[in-house]
Amino acid sequence: MTFPSTARVVIIGGGIVGVSALYHLAKAGWSECVLLEKNELTAGSTWHAAGNCPNFAANYGILNMQRYSLELYRGLGDEVDYPINYNVTGAIRLAHSHERMMEFERVRGMAAHMGLTMDMCTPDELQQHFPFLETHDLEGGLWDPLDGDIDPSQVTQALANGARAHGATILRFTPATGVTRSNSEWIVHTEKGDIRCDYVVNAAGYYAARVGDWFLPNGGRKVPMTVMSHQYFLTEAIPEVEAWTKEHGRKLPLLRDVDSSYYLRQDTYSLNLGPYERNCQAAWVNADDPMPDDFSFQLYPDDLDRLEWYIMDAMERVPLLGSQGVQRNINGPIPYAPDGLPMVGPMPGVPNAFEAHSFTFGIAQGGGAGKVLSEWIMHGHTEWDMWSIDPRRFTDYTDPQYNLGKALETYGHEYAMHFPHHEWPVGRDKKLSPVHDRLLADGAQMGVYGGWERANWFAKPGDDTSEEATQIWNRSGPWEPRVREEVEALRDGVGIIDICGFSRFELSGEGAAEWLRGRVSGALPKVGRMNLLYFPDTRGHVLTEMSCIRHGEDHFSLITAAAAQWHDFEVLWRHLPEELTLVDRTREANSLLVTGPKSRDLLAGLSDADLSLGWLTHQNATVAGRPALLLRVSFAGELGWEVHVSPEDTPAIYDAIRGAGATPFGMYALNSMRIEKGYLTWKGDLSTDYSLLETGLNRFVRLDKEQDFPGKEALAAEAEKGPLKQRVTLVVEPGEQDAPYMAAVFANGKRVGEVTSSAYGYRLDAAIAIAMIETDAAKPGTQLAVEVFGKQLSATVQETSCLWDPGNIRIRA
Repeated sequence: MTFPSTARVVIIGGGIVGVSALYHLAKAGWSECVLLEKNELTAGSTWHAAGNCPNFAANYGILNMQRYSLELYRGLGDEVDYPINYNVTGAIRLAHSHERMMEFERVRGMAAHMGLTMDMCTPDELQQHFPFLETHDLEGGLWDPLDGDIDPSQVTQALANGARAHGATILRFTPATGVTRSNSEWIVHTEKGDIRCDYVVNAAGYYAARVGDWFLPNGGRKVPMTVMSHQYFLTEAIPEVEAWTKEHGRKLPLLRDVDSSYYLRQDTYSLNLGPYERNCQAAWVNADDPMPDDFSFQLYPDDLDRLEWYIMDAMERVPLLGSQGVQRNINGPIPYAPDGLPMVGPMPGVPNAFEAHSFTFGIAQGGGAGKVLSEWIMHGHTEWDMWSIDPRRFTDYTDPQYNLGKALETYGHEYAMHFPHHEWPVGRDKKLSPVHDRLLADGAQMGVYGGWERANWFAKPGDDTSEEATQIWNRSGPWEPRVREEVEALRDGVGIIDICGFSRFELSGEGAAEWLRGRVSGALPKVGRMNLLYFPDTRGHVLTEMSCIRHGEDHFSLITAAAAQWHDFEVLWRHLPEELTLVDRTREANSLLVTGPKSRDLLAGLSDADLSLGWLTHQNATVAGRPALLLRVSFAGELGWEVHVSPEDTPAIYDAIRGAGATPFGMYALNSMRIEKGYLTWKGDLSTDYSLLETGLNRFVRLDKEQDFPGKEALAAEAEKGPLKQRVTLVVEPGEQDAPYMAAVFANGKRVGEVTSSAYGYRLDAAIAIAMIETDAAKPGTQLAVEVFGKQLSATVQETSCLWDPGNIRIRA
């Protein structure tokens, strides 16, 4: 084979994810792509992976990705003419509690939205699926008939066969040694020669952090990942398992005891036990244990003592497990991102570079990851919104201590339920407000927003503020009466919330206004005014939303969500002309929202601002004698001002506002109030899953403007035909829980859409949901049903999305 000196894409890493990306690119017609593997394919985590293939995931994006993988694998062997040992055995998940059954109900509902059937089970039904199971202490469980296991090496080789058949090149025993950037191209260096390419992908598995360092001179960052030691072991053959298998002509279903934290699977006639232990262990994290240059096809020494509790628990659950000895133990490295989800997508800060690594379930997710990554490279967007795995979700707070602590926490709670009001304790206090101490003194219970600590709610003496109290699905935790009080105090008087961490960018330079008009769907504000800007992708789907403050003809401040800092900066930076200047000012200012019908009176006593200026204006003024930028907006839907000040001046201004009588309120109260107003949240209601017209942003879409913004043609075609879906606001029968993200919406028993966000509105005393539903079901007054943890609650489509003060009389006062 002639060594290729050029390529469209070079992928570094020959595990299942890198090979899947190559397969999907080549199959789509991008055949001039090269994959580099330092050893043989599968030499990293892939070769020792257990190969379990679940559909189940509590995250909608991951569930979609795994669904796609399993569907792909079921037909892959025939497609590429390569045999694969793929056992679709089905699987049961055990529930020890009602809360776990509720989680299963939620995932079952999301799976049904994708055409997957999962069944809730009684203990007796679980035993019918797995006859050797002890069920006396179980609440029930979940059955997925399409779960199973696959040979990791075979499925990787099958994908490689398919990639080669479509013209892609795989170079084994060809380690990449570095990268450089030259004339808008990448040069990937190897011992056999250099390859010039348009795009490069870091799919280096547990070596991804080391490969990531190569990109630091080109704007990259340290990859936030940790390598964990994961063990599973195989028993000797068990006669009873052999007899059952021969009698029924199939393997036992896979079993997961997620409350005890392990899986148990048949392997030939033995059993395979794989725990995720709390007393877990990271690898290669200090100078005494350095990462070797090559760990291909190697394992760590056995450490079964770590697994003792899990082994004993599993033997009580399935006594057959203890009837035979251990045949073999596997203890190998697997990479973990801080949240346990992979990193797939654009490499932060680096042009035309992508990532696909940190997979803890790489076999189950590999097929879908290849699809997603190839779409990102080829089209600049993905079919499904995949923010949950976008590498840009982590920003500058992910230092080595944070990465290690979160990896240990996440691995030890691999099967944990993620309750809506629960905050994980590790890795906290990375980004603090200048008034953090004052918030705590007032009883603030903090939450993490893009790394920043914000108050969720304010507790009073005697309130249960334990972590255990938050581990429920119900709305009525100890926070609820306090949130109601906060809303009522703001509704009738004036409140203050510290919203630290807003992402803020300064855009300037001659032609900045005209360039911005060509990136957004709507109009820019006039000088001295502000508005919302929507950035579509090429399909006309919602890429992001920014608040735009216009200081001068070509001088803007753009403000967006804390979590969106790196994502939204790149929305601007990746297309920015050289003559314009874009600066990240996030750390240079802090934000306070002062809002409520008495907010003008309060600020009049503290500020020299002209408080008669109307809604969506901004001005420089002083507050408590300190300089501030006042924005005439309020996400709470009341009269109010955002007060943007320097971090140094924040404490004095906050103290003055509190001293003048403002009640502190938290993010839970703000969320309740914004949903009463129909205000939308990024990566909830605003996502690339929906177009701007579907999302109801018609007034922000100007198809008649001369600039050819991204997605204009697609939106024009959609406007002519009419959108297939429509955003609506629902008033829902008030159950014990708020409708979770992607909860199904039904009309006369037919699934017609999904919830994108919900909350209880305390000013209206009503449960409210924002949903995307088929246009035919969106007529005001239509009676629908929302499935909330398995229960169908009645819901009514409202006349308007703004239920509180629909005429905006209070906010414009």
